[in-house]
Amino acid sequence: MSLESVRTYFQEHAPDIDVIVTDESSATVALAAAAHGVEPAQIAKTICLRVGEETMLLVASGTARLSNRKFKDRFGGKPRMADAGLVLAATSHPPGGVCPFGLPAPLPVYCDVSLKAFEEVVPAAGATNAAVRIAPRRMAGLTAAEWVDVCE
Repeated sequence: MSLESVRTYFQEHAPDIDVIVTDESSATVALAAAAHGVEPAQIAKTICLRVGEETMLLVASGTARLSNRKFKDRFGGKPRMADAGLVLAATSHPPGGVCPFGLPAPLPVYCDVSLKAFEEVVPAAGATNAAVRIAPRRMAGLTAAEWVDVCE
């Protein structure tokens, strides 16, 4: 169902963007980079985090590392990775397919400035073998994401 919610999302909001489904898994940054013929840094990984009681999505370059100090300075608390059950409940996407598209309910979405180094990035699309190619600024616009600097 998750892949279908992402397909529906793009049909409604950006019909010019195709969801790419591959035979091979793209569940990790390395696998996704190999499957789509891009550098690992060009993969836009989506991380489901909690700060206090708030659940949010952070999209960052595949090789960027979350900085606890920068994150705490920006959000006022320490980031906690959401467990697989919460990720699935909040996004409807399985780990390895998490993206900011086709969510069952709105979540705050943040795009790290590490994505701005690229004209096109490749985020997952609701399944461990699905992705899209999209300009970072367009992704941020479509998802009403706020740009942040929370990675190293």
